[in-house]
Amino acid sequence: MERGGYIYILTNKNNTVLYTGVTSALTKRLYEHKTGFYKDSFTSRYNVSKLVYYECFTSIEEAIIREKQIKAGSRKKKLDLINRFNPEWKDLSGTVTE
Repeated sequence: MERGGYIYILTNKNNTVLYTGVTSALTKRLYEHKTGFYKDSFTSRYNVSKLVYYECFTSIEEAIIREKQIKAGSRKKKLDLINRFNPEWKDLSGTVTE
């Protein structure tokens, strides 16, 4: 059975740091980011836990391919993606359903 996947972009409260990730369990992963579950991680060190963009996929493999595309792009491309999807840069954590 295939397992779905998600790519997501997080930022900090000032919207200055961007982090792109991939997961098969977005709600759980967001909880880990918001609580600083991994204390030495990049997201914990820079207080990155505000979800500003995400995409859903039917397989984790598709999500990984998309994550690599986004990570290979420039910061401007990431900003454009976020601005089209979430122009007010609101925290979308409450809108995620799995």
